[in-house]
Amino acid sequence: MKDSEVIEAFVAFLRERGRPGLRIDSWPDTENRNSSEIDAISGGFALEHTSVDTLPNQRRDADWFTRVVSGLHTELATSLSCRLHITLEYHAVSTGQDWLAIREALKTWITDEVPHTTDGSHEIEDVAGIPFGLHLTKASNRPPTLFFARYEPPDDTLPARIRTQFDRKAQKLAKYQSAGKITVLLVENADIALKNDQKMLEAIRRAYPDGLPIGVDELWYADTAIPDDIHCHAWW
Repeated sequence: MKDSEVIEAFVAFLRERGRPGLRIDSWPDTENRNSSEIDAISGGFALEHTSVDTLPNQRRDADWFTRVVSGLHTELATSLSCRLHITLEYHAVSTGQDWLAIREALKTWITDEVPHTTDGSHEIEDVAGIPFGLHLTKASNRPPTLFFARYEPPDDTLPARIRTQFDRKAQKLAKYQSAGKITVLLVENADIALKNDQKMLEAIRRAYPDGLPIGVDELWYADTAIPDDIHCHAWW
């Protein structure tokens, strides 16, 4: 979703919960291109949107992964006779690979070899045309479905990345805090695969053990993993 769409959804959320008439009054960042500005003013609120990847370069890596596997569950729907779950190492798909060729090799392997594979879990290596291993779970007694996933790698950089991101946002909000506005940092998470609200909140508390940075009055969370069902709640 666009930043503006998330902010509009948040204002609508507040409007439906005791703030009738609340609307976006201005978009400072759009209206002022001469200096760094916040995203929106809404009544007594100054609003700034942000998002932090659960893992470094997460959106980039997810895009690479998607280019290899997206749509295969539909293309193979009529040929599957089992529930199939294929998991890759997180960084299995990388630059320098022929993603289209890997996609075709994966499709061929699923069509030709999976019907002859026994039920249960298997570690699959050295598939022709696929430069990484596959973890396969097959269940013939389940409705035919194909799922792809990646293992989440260990990472301890989230608190530091949050602090860098939030400090920059807080600087923009600070002047509105001084002017009497209630400053809100709205943290979006659209990651349905690695979304973990509690992990994100714990990382924020590690980044700011003494409270939110100067410039931020309220910290709100917006779950946009399902765009038709956006959920917002106050975090701090």
